[in-house]
Amino acid sequence: LSVFRARRAARFADIAAALSAEALRACPKAYDARIHQLRPFPGQQETAARLRKLRTGSQLSQQPRPHGFPQDAYSLRCIPQIHGASHDAIAYVWNVVQTELNAVTDNPLIDPDTGEHLEGGNFHGQPLALALDFLAIACAELANVSERRIERLLNPQSSHLPAFLSPRPGLHSGLMIAQYTAASIVSENKVLCHPASVDSIPTSGGQEDHNSMSSIAAQKAWQVVDNLETVLAIELLCATQAIEFLRPARTTPPLERVIAWVRAHVPPLHDDRPLYEDIQTLRRLIASAGLEDIALSEEGTNSCEGANA
Repeated sequence: LSVFRARRAARFADIAAALSAEALRACPKAYDARIHQLRPFPGQQETAARLRKLRTGSQLSQQPRPHGFPQDAYSLRCIPQIHGASHDAIAYVWNVVQTELNAVTDNPLIDPDTGEHLEGGNFHGQPLALALDFLAIACAELANVSERRIERLLNPQSSHLPAFLSPRPGLHSGLMIAQYTAASIVSENKVLCHPASVDSIPTSGGQEDHNSMSSIAAQKAWQVVDNLETVLAIELLCATQAIEFLRPARTTPPLERVIAWVRAHVPPLHDDRPLYEDIQTLRRLIASAGLEDIALSEEGTNSCEGANA
């Protein structure tokens, strides 16, 4: 279940990143297919293609860039490379879990042809322990780079938007505390990413003298995926608020559908209010896969209505 949630969250991370890139008027040339053909990691190419689909034709991407530099920060320019590596890691873990689910892990095993019993070690969880530690790291990195984009959205020096995306900065703190939450979560993930698989303690009088600790790896991976969904919800909240400062310019139809879907559930921030419920609402939407369907569907008509039904 953790791997399934991670795959879904990783795909949504590309959507949230595209929305942030739009709000920050990041240069779309970094996602040009010619760049990614020269380093053909599957996840990198998949993410770059998704970003092209989500950003092509945007009015915002044609606007003057706020900082005037020829290159954007890594958290924007290297989205395909960073996200793509996590996509590939999650795909590897998915294959490991698929193999394990279809494997025979009893001990002893009985040969059905001869009746012979075979004492072996197929129960040992080392393949899962290593893979689940890898899953936690891959998801933590998606959260790390998402938090960096959140910071850029809220920082007027990088966004050229009102501080903390507040309509009345100075009087109201806007989304400042949401970034505190994201920063706290990604720091928690760094602790959770200490690999369980490097630990072992002997049991059963030394007979079981090497244990994989795969169950601990699974618990940690679940929490990291949970944390990733929360950080992505915060990025979605911030990117949507940022784009509304750039109206009447429009982004692309897929991303406009995402914005409409967000606003159907979370109102714009005018005055300070507790943000917990907003974040949790968006987190549930991410976990439901509805936003991904809306953004990446070929037909956008009635998508919001169907998702609300």
